[in-house]
Amino acid sequence: MGLLNDAEKLGYHIALHPTRERILSMFLRALPAMAALLLASCGSGGLPIPDLKPYRIEIQQGNFVSQEMVSQLKPGMSKDQVRFVLGTPLITDTFHADRWDYVFRRQRANSRELEQRKIAVFFEDGKLKRVDGDVKPAAGADNSAANTDQSAAAPPPPADGKPQ
Repeated sequence: MGLLNDAEKLGYHIALHPTRERILSMFLRALPAMAALLLASCGSGGLPIPDLKPYRIEIQQGNFVSQEMVSQLKPGMSKDQVRFVLGTPLITDTFHADRWDYVFRRQRANSRELEQRKIAVFFEDGKLKRVDGDVKPAAGADNSAANTDQSAAAPPPPADGKPQ
């Protein structure tokens, strides 16, 4: 019976299970540690932890259209040529087949800054008529299709009257 007497002295009863008092004592000793872990796991909560932030990926949606790409558009280009320059449009309207919309949205990693661009390309008889939107042609680019409502016109004849 020496084993049972030793078990009772340690706070265990006959089946070597801890007594209720022993369980309560262990719980009360572990309670501050559990509370500290719980508070730490809920977030920094304003605690000064400088390099402990979740990683956020860059989110990019739609077609990126640059100024250089818009500068390549010329009135009278076919739909295939426009698709080659700008890519497949994000939105093609069933009811307005002569309008293509290019929408781009990007949120940089670890930033709340949001970059948005919207461009609409209009066709008439299968040829590029005009381009409207946020992106303008690059400076110095000759682009009469961008942000105009007229169809393409032939360039004026040279002043001396001779063809080039």
